[in-house]
Amino acid sequence: MSLRKFVMSGIQDVLDNKLGGLGGNNKQQQPSSQQSSQEPSNMNSGGGYPNQQPSYGGYGQPPQQPGYGNGSYDPYGQPQQQPYPGGGGQPPYPGSNSNQGGGGYPGQGGAPYPGGSGGYPQAPQYGFSGGQGSAPQPNQGGYPPQQQQYPPQQGYQQGGQQQGGGGFFPNQGYGQPVMIGTPSVFPVQGFNSNADAEVLRKAMKGLGCNNSKVISILCQRTNWQRQEISKAFKVMYGKDLIKELKGELHGDFEDLILALMDAPAIYDAKQLHRAMEGLGTKESVLIEIMTSRTNAQIQQVRDAYKMLFKKDLERDLIGETSGHFKRLLVSLCAGGRDESSQTDGLRANQDARRLLQAGEKRLGTDESTFNAILASQNFSQLRLVFEEYQKASNHSIEKAIEFEFSGDIRDGLLAVIAVIRNRPAYFAKLLHDSMKGLGTRDNDLIRLCVTRAEYDMGDIRNMFQSLYRTSLENMIKGDCSGAYKEGLIALVNGNRG
Repeated sequence: MSLRKFVMSGIQDVLDNKLGGLGGNNKQQQPSSQQSSQEPSNMNSGGGYPNQQPSYGGYGQPPQQPGYGNGSYDPYGQPQQQPYPGGGGQPPYPGSNSNQGGGGYPGQGGAPYPGGSGGYPQAPQYGFSGGQGSAPQPNQGGYPPQQQQYPPQQGYQQGGQQQGGGGFFPNQGYGQPVMIGTPSVFPVQGFNSNADAEVLRKAMKGLGCNNSKVISILCQRTNWQRQEISKAFKVMYGKDLIKELKGELHGDFEDLILALMDAPAIYDAKQLHRAMEGLGTKESVLIEIMTSRTNAQIQQVRDAYKMLFKKDLERDLIGETSGHFKRLLVSLCAGGRDESSQTDGLRANQDARRLLQAGEKRLGTDESTFNAILASQNFSQLRLVFEEYQKASNHSIEKAIEFEFSGDIRDGLLAVIAVIRNRPAYFAKLLHDSMKGLGTRDNDLIRLCVTRAEYDMGDIRNMFQSLYRTSLENMIKGDCSGAYKEGLIALVNGNRG
């Protein structure tokens, strides 16, 4: 081989080795490049906010409230979920004024009612549910729920029942019902809607109607159970139970039974509409319903009103009332009251002085200050305000309102305060007023008995005895007669013997 060929061959070998080395390095770097491209996704999967949301209270939502005495029916204070007395294994009643501190009457947490002026005795403790947070929760404090709220009991007959919810009963996803006091009518254990439908069918078959059988079923079941009986009746006999009842019953007894067959929000909506239709407005009905329902209940009533009458409840209230009374009703219709049980002594003192400056300590009255405080704050806080007002003025807030206001706005503000101080006493007085004197205001009597039976009629019944030294049953016996009387007494005395 010539020297020239030898040199050229060596150079070629060197070049081949160089290029081969470079190619191999490139191939080895590829996996590294792929690995690098995956790193961002690995970082994302491990970083960021945790998936779980913080929990609030026991209801999965920020606590809120109103109910009775305290907050929805009981309205204030955080109630404990426990069965009603004598439940005998009964699951907790839907919404013992839970979360609503104000809503029912059951003795659940919450501060007792201060022995306010106004002549009402001190009431038992009621609590708003939620105990914390000041913003009301729309899903608390509603009407008694549908079946989901009643866990199946041992031996509970499922025949003829349906899950779910229509009819303005909040289901479990809607939140716990308002706190209640002591109802008179409880869910019946061993409930069988088919069997009850059969009893009603036999009671209305043939000539006449066995009113006692109708009372034994419809006045001794909860509203939800009555709805299930109505469904079962239609399935079994191909007839509408309400139409059958209308054809068989008459007078005040018919009005009572038909009132029981409406879902609570539907019934309230009908009562509000009736109070505003035609010439004149029955302000007392507006005051009773709008001052005593929880935020969630008010929203359900607004929805029912819209569905039934194709109108907005707030607009009708504005059109049928005027002045500062109209503004009070609009505030209550907004359903924005703080339903927590939180209190602030310093703020209570400041608000009491604001009320003094808005009323007694000036010429004229600044009604907007009274409205802003009384329609928005939680019941526990307002009780403190009333105490501070008494200390600062040496007389009750009620006395100041009676002196500074007149007409419907006076009655409305006094009703708000009465509900806050002692809800059972407030309803006991309304029941007494419906029967005292000549004649009976039957629509008022029916509404009060029907709407309170599943919430706090047990407390109202006891308070009635304490205030008037006679039993509610005896007063009904003296004013009413026949099946109508027996139906009312069945609601008042309840189904627990």
